[in-house]
Amino acid sequence: MDVENRIKQYLEQRSKLGLLRKLTLVTDKIDFSSNDYLGLSRSAFLRQQIEAEYKQYRNQPAGATGSRLLNGNFELHEAVEQLLATHFHAESATLFNSGFDANVGLISTVARPGDYIFYDELMHASVHQGMMLSGAILVAFKHNDLEDLERKLNQIDTSINSFIITESVFSMEGDKADLRQMADLSSKYNANLIVDEAHATGIFGSHGSGLCNELNIENKCFARVYTFGKAMGGHGAVVVGAAWLKTYLINFSKNFIYTTAMDTHTLLSVKHSIFHAQLFANQRNKLFLLIQYFEEEIRASALVYRVYGNGPIFGIIVPGNDFCRVFSVFLQQNGLDVRPILSPTVPIGAERLRVIIHSYNTKAQIGFLISLLVDYK
Repeated sequence: MDVENRIKQYLEQRSKLGLLRKLTLVTDKIDFSSNDYLGLSRSAFLRQQIEAEYKQYRNQPAGATGSRLLNGNFELHEAVEQLLATHFHAESATLFNSGFDANVGLISTVARPGDYIFYDELMHASVHQGMMLSGAILVAFKHNDLEDLERKLNQIDTSINSFIITESVFSMEGDKADLRQMADLSSKYNANLIVDEAHATGIFGSHGSGLCNELNIENKCFARVYTFGKAMGGHGAVVVGAAWLKTYLINFSKNFIYTTAMDTHTLLSVKHSIFHAQLFANQRNKLFLLIQYFEEEIRASALVYRVYGNGPIFGIIVPGNDFCRVFSVFLQQNGLDVRPILSPTVPIGAERLRVIIHSYNTKAQIGFLISLLVDYK
């Protein structure tokens, strides 16, 4: 079978299963779907700050036009990295063009064949990609089950290089890892702890510096990954850790070496979103109050579906791809942007409506959502 027919066959099979993905445009529906937890992507104040400083760079190319190891490294790149290292309480910070890029670039470079990687079974696809490229021996442990993790750590010699990888806030479940206990296990078994803080960046910790900060385990981590495309309202990511880790990534991470550096506007977006996080707590406070309201209203409602998550991400479990999809369409038709998460993205039987609470949602909107969830048959 030639390549064209093989590709068409794959697409036809996926279409028959009702799993063919399609691009859709963003609508003006009430947002219970995006990762813009704090509304910074729509902040007029933040945009004004970015644009005001951008004018100062009118004599500099808008794009880096090359990798940072060639002609794409400017003073702004290094200044932003220093800001990020300070903000996330680390010796060094290394910018990547996306969270996916950062996870692949970090994990595929630091883990080598013969090493062991112990990872939560619900880790993001980017972590899986990095792990596969590393050539390490991969051992999954049950989601947030640290007894299972310890049983598996017990099976290898502590002299063997090993890594434990988790998300701090899980993107589909919306729950948190027990980072304190995980840090204790990493010390006990001489394993290197890597934490993906993508969905905690900007929300938890001092000035939004993450769940590792809130739980006081930053110095127990081998590396931490923070992204700017969610609560920070922009794009890109950073790996923070020891100074020698940055030197190693610059020299050996293909995702860093062979890609064009961030453009000026993106760097300024990162810079000013960090400034915003350091100066203002009002959006975080509003978000936490609305999360609390959502949880209280759900508990008081007659909702028959299980609800996962600690916020801002919640999963309403509505088993079955067809039912989940139709339920989502019903909510969309009522003006609410709630998306279905279908198998195989989640296990069969765990299909869900993924509900995300934002600081710019209102109690009335949340009440309307819950009423529709309760009444739908």
